Amino acid sequence: MTTDLVAAVDIGGTKIAGALVDGTGDLLHRVQLPTPAGESADRVMAALTEVLGGLTRHASWSRVAAVGIGSAGPVDARTGTVSPVNIPGWRDFPLVEGVRATTGELPVTLVGDGAAIAAGEHWRGAARGRSDVLCMVVSTGVGGGLITDGRLRPGPTGNAGHIGHISVDFNGDLCPCGGRGCVERIASGTNIARYALAAGWRPADPEGDTTAAGVAVAARDGHPLALEAFDRSARALAAGIAATATLIEIETVVIGGGVSQSGEVLFAPLRRALREYATLPFVRDLEVVPAQLGTDAGLVGAAAACWSDPGTFLAVGAAGN
Repeated sequence: MTTDLVAAVDIGGTKIAGALVDGTGDLLHRVQLPTPAGESADRVMAALTEVLGGLTRHASWSRVAAVGIGSAGPVDARTGTVSPVNIPGWRDFPLVEGVRATTGELPVTLVGDGAAIAAGEHWRGAARGRSDVLCMVVSTGVGGGLITDGRLRPGPTGNAGHIGHISVDFNGDLCPCGGRGCVERIASGTNIARYALAAGWRPADPEGDTTAAGVAVAARDGHPLALEAFDRSARALAAGIAATATLIEIETVVIGGGVSQSGEVLFAPLRRALREYATLPFVRDLEVVPAQLGTDAGLVGAAAACWSDPGTFLAVGAAGN
């Protein structure tokens, strides 16, 4: 029997997605549900189980050799547990155990969602062929993952590169993670909208979009408060990126997630701010590029994390990871 597929799972504060992924990174079958993030642990797990059920019922399930999970973090790959900041019902939640109740004894690789996206972009996206990369997702939260010496480096617990919870303002707002002045608390889409609304911005249409996407539209039209909200986000991102690059000498930053869809509204002030923060010679020429895999990055990356984990398995057709 051929076992050449991975069942990939991408768990975030907004959606839970699953897919069957082959050794070239193509998604053969995809299932997605909204994340009931404000509800109980059991309710969130029930949504995940429904997604997994949509995979196990597919005709190709017999070809699945492993399960890869990229979850909002922090995660603990050693214990198989997760405590996502944006899913308060899950604290030290036994995620791997819960997944195995549906998928059986297949080997499971668990990494943070940022690490999964890094693996995906390195395999099939903007980081392909690059050796030292920070991949970031700027969305409901801010996450990240690291490629160093051409390999995914998730760290012992699967959280390495979690740039969203680097503090860039020691007098800043309290973050849900318990820290203060975190990149995420300033730069995420949620907090771009929060800042703009608190400063007095409103969409031109009273029924208009008050999320970060709506702020981005206003920023493109030159609204000063919307521009200020994105500039503030960009400066927080730049400070976190510069600190990371100084520590581990990355050469490229790949940025994805919903907020990255704002394009130059985000990237232009980010590149300007980096010139202020990344000043040492070995970080001065950081390249910043948009991610290429879009909403499927986490799923492709969860599969790639499986194939890069020698403790899991080596899939047929996975050469080139």
